[in-house]
Amino acid sequence: MMAKADDRLIVALDFHTMEDVRTLVAKLGDSVSYYKVGMELFYAVGGKAVTWLRREGKHVFLDLKLHDIPNTVAGGLCSLMHLGADMLNVHASGGLTMMKTAADRLHKKAAEAGIPCPKLIAITVLTSISSVEWQGVGQTCALKDSVLRLARLAKEAGLDGVVASPQEAEAIRAACGEDFLIVTPGVRPAGTSTDDQSRIATPRAALMAGASHLVIGRPIRAADDPKAAAEAILKEMETVP
Repeated sequence: MMAKADDRLIVALDFHTMEDVRTLVAKLGDSVSYYKVGMELFYAVGGKAVTWLRREGKHVFLDLKLHDIPNTVAGGLCSLMHLGADMLNVHASGGLTMMKTAADRLHKKAAEAGIPCPKLIAITVLTSISSVEWQGVGQTCALKDSVLRLARLAKEAGLDGVVASPQEAEAIRAACGEDFLIVTPGVRPAGTSTDDQSRIATPRAALMAGASHLVIGRPIRAADDPKAAAEAILKEMETVP
């Protein structure tokens, strides 16, 4: 029996061409309802990746990690909003003013246009960064404490959630409440390669810790049978309501 699509699973489309996108989406079929379009794909094909996915009835997380002065980030998000993505993001390290300006402007422009406002979330600390690397860039605060500080800042700024590793999800959930989105990359089914991720967990462990969405790419994309790989993950997710 086919596992039912679950919006908590976001499959990363880390490709350079629309042909590769169409091929994977066709293979996954109705099993996957939510996709991530990141820098690799967006810089190669532009907004057509988002608009095509939306025409196919899919949800889209447009993962471009905006980080600049407040006015520039706010303007960029408002431009991206018209592509129709369900979720956009910025770097929390841009600060409270940048995030608040972005959130306020995005909501205002969406209301003026008469369209639903995309969810806006903030990157805390990239999941590829280890504690050793964190110290190497001059950070004296513990990595987990820094993630939690940035999550609280995002909530204060009026954002809908954050991107963080599964290892920080429980603390963020406790600090920021049940309605706060926690999108977790670095999710790897048991027995698969960790690739370039440092702070990881299995799908079940990430959800149990408080994650609202799991971003999974290579374990599905590089599998001999991507649909079977996705459905195995979905079955594991079913054990966590």
